[in-house]
Amino acid sequence: MSATSGIGVSSDLSAQFSRAVDNRQTRFLKVSIKNESLVHDLSIPIRGSLLEDLGQLQDVIQEDTPTYLLTKLDDPPAEWLVIYYVPDTAKVREKMLYASSRASLLKSLGSTLFSDSIFATSKADLTPEAYAAHRKHITAPQPLSVSEREIVDVRAAERQAGGLSVYQGSRARSSHIGQTIGMPWADDFRDAVKSLSEDGDSVLVVATIDLASETLVLHSASPMAVSDVGASLPPDGACYAFFAWKHAPSRRDIVFIYSCPSSCPVKHRMVYASGFNAVFMAGKTLLADSPSPLLMRKIETSTPSEIDEAYLRSELDLSSGEPTPSSTAGGAGNDDEKKPFARPRGPKRR
Repeated sequence: MSATSGIGVSSDLSAQFSRAVDNRQTRFLKVSIKNESLVHDLSIPIRGSLLEDLGQLQDVIQEDTPTYLLTKLDDPPAEWLVIYYVPDTAKVREKMLYASSRASLLKSLGSTLFSDSIFATSKADLTPEAYAAHRKHITAPQPLSVSEREIVDVRAAERQAGGLSVYQGSRARSSHIGQTIGMPWADDFRDAVKSLSEDGDSVLVVATIDLASETLVLHSASPMAVSDVGASLPPDGACYAFFAWKHAPSRRDIVFIYSCPSSCPVKHRMVYASGFNAVFMAGKTLLADSPSPLLMRKIETSTPSEIDEAYLRSELDLSSGEPTPSSTAGGAGNDDEKKPFARPRGPKRR
């Protein structure tokens, strides 16, 4: 197979490389271009680690002569490194010839075997120290802007939490009670939510995420009038809240509220948004035996101060009071009673 240069791999080079791949005893294969073909020049066996064996190249390569060096890696042992040695002092024609033949070399020998490459222009580029610097550069994290780093951190937190649907084969992700976003619930917060199952007056339990300790912690828990709920939520920080609301003499429901003001940092918004459903499901399980049910509809707001009685009734589709007989019966005075379909009359005959 040939590249732009029209130069292909000789059968001897293919055979030599195949044997080196199979026996895993060869460290370097020196390849040159001769008579319009890529040929095998020299084989150097493994004597130590790759860093130790790199010192041998100083006597193998020449100052002004380009060459390719197929190099077996230590780890993983089945993969190879290709070194393109084209010194600055080489002739222009040779530089162009070796540059245009790289694709032919890899495709003919099997590009999947080569996991790394080095472009060297002098002997100093092929010392153990130079290779160590190369590996350090390859494995170093990519430079990121502040916003890119923030996104990376958020995605890492979501993967840890199970907030993103990570492929796990045939295994299904499970949500453990008392955990969300990969964080445990603090005991006082768990106890405060459980206490909502006891029948009584209206109570508000607010929780926030302590990102430093990776824990869902209790922010506040106290009896609360519905008119004071909005003012009791953090005005400039995200939170989760369970509001046990006694909005009728014989009716008490628990409302789940997710509040995230627009002034919150992007990282906080994404972490809270990815975990609020898990918090709701955990709370639903904790309150499964409660005489006050946890309503299925969840409240989300970016303006916590807007939450009052009118807002909750509107969002939850609750009537202003207990159902009355007239509103549930199908009597003659019911304005919502469905009437039978009346077929319109056709035009009059002339």
